Amino acid sequence: MNFPQLHLEEENGPKVVLHTSMGDIKLQLFPDQAPKAVENFVTLAKQDYYNESIFHRVISDFMVQGGDPTGTGMGGQSIWQEPFEDEFSKELYNLRGALSMANAGPNTNSSQFFIVQNQHLPEQLTQQMKEAGFPDEIVTAYQKGGTPWLDFRHTVFGQVSDGMTVVDAIAGVKTAAGDKPEEPVVIESVEVIE
Repeated sequence: MNFPQLHLEEENGPKVVLHTSMGDIKLQLFPDQAPKAVENFVTLAKQDYYNESIFHRVISDFMVQGGDPTGTGMGGQSIWQEPFEDEFSKELYNLRGALSMANAGPNTNSSQFFIVQNQHLPEQLTQQMKEAGFPDEIVTAYQKGGTPWLDFRHTVFGQVSDGMTVVDAIAGVKTAAGDKPEEPVVIESVEVIE
């Protein structure tokens, strides 16, 4: 098994940089494992779809979510103008720094995404993962944080390669109702490096 999140320096797929109002977040994408999610994200980015959108949902020690041009969490469309199916790979997990598709249930992917920020995984959860047959390398990686309960529920299609301090800073902002930041955190532009 290849676990590309654990070997980012060996990955040749496209990379993107989220230029946010709080700093840059660099991401490595995984087209071999999640071709549709990557194609959707890259195409939307090249169309400036995400420019000037906000992180509309931010939960400290969980994740930061964006990708909705309406900023409400209710909007956003895929490049196919309809939801697309989940792409689950036994090589990708919701580790700390994972880039995943937000959804409203199975096979409802559109334009919204989140970055896993959680840093604290209870020891008992690690034990449960071992018992459930998670690969040893992934159990070890999860000791740095992540959201294993989202595995095989949300399509993982990328991983932060640089800028987790920015993700942590975004996750730490003051939020109002609906976990929306009081002061907007803006994705000013998305740069694609292929």
